Amino acid sequence: MVNKLVIIGVGLIGGSLARALKRTDFCQSIIGYGRDAASLEKAVALNVIDGFELDLAIALKDADMVLVAVPLGAMDAVFSSIAPHLESNTVVTDAGSAKASVVAVAQPYLGERMSNFVPGHPIAGTENSGVEASFAELYNDRRVILTPDATTALGALQLVKRMWEEAGATVEEMSVEQHDEVLAATSHLPHLLAYNLIDTLINLDSSESIFRFSAGGFRDFTRIASSNPQMWHDIFIANRQGVLTVLDQYMADLAILRKAIDESDSQYLLEVFMRAKSARDRHVIK
Repeated sequence: MVNKLVIIGVGLIGGSLARALKRTDFCQSIIGYGRDAASLEKAVALNVIDGFELDLAIALKDADMVLVAVPLGAMDAVFSSIAPHLESNTVVTDAGSAKASVVAVAQPYLGERMSNFVPGHPIAGTENSGVEASFAELYNDRRVILTPDATTALGALQLVKRMWEEAGATVEEMSVEQHDEVLAATSHLPHLLAYNLIDTLINLDSSESIFRFSAGGFRDFTRIASSNPQMWHDIFIANRQGVLTVLDQYMADLAILRKAIDESDSQYLLEVFMRAKSARDRHVIK
């Protein structure tokens, strides 16, 4: 059992993990840390965490595990702040959506203690944010990707894996590079397209009518454009190369599709649509 788990960033991701773990015997105490006392007080009132600290040294004292669940743009400040206060056996993990940037930030501060750092990413979330949006079932039957390397301590890896499994997730391992490539295609690009579509439409003269008459398909496709803008700004900056690679391929394919529409190439259009439907029906969970 983990006696003390510290969650830095008690929002949707960190808060949902805390809610899920409080239903188990994985840890005895869950402490939140952050700079917004009001938000942390709300987390205690909602029974998401057992308590909170505004003093980082006190928060990390005797901590068995630390989860860093802050936006990617805040990772550098967090790792630089926690490094002096971590105990030698404290296991650290994170929930960042781009792993290369997090590892690059953590390495200089953690140094030899990188063996107790297990980079992670829960493939789960909603378009909402904040502790009030958290719920215990968020990770049920969802995947969590861990990206350890050859220096990662086996005990630390097993502990982080067990934590996510206790929360209801299925845990898989892959390299940092593979993670960032896969997530650029499956998560980052869709969010970019949703944001861009909305931004394009609001600049059209007929935008008011467009939004007034939008139906289910439009709402489904653009739902994720209601996600936290700052968080996604940080993700695109952090995983810039991965996003650009898949975006370039998408733009090339889109140019071909535009040409087919312009030339009324019905056979090509139907082939693309049928191929896409078949692939989605086969691979995407409904």
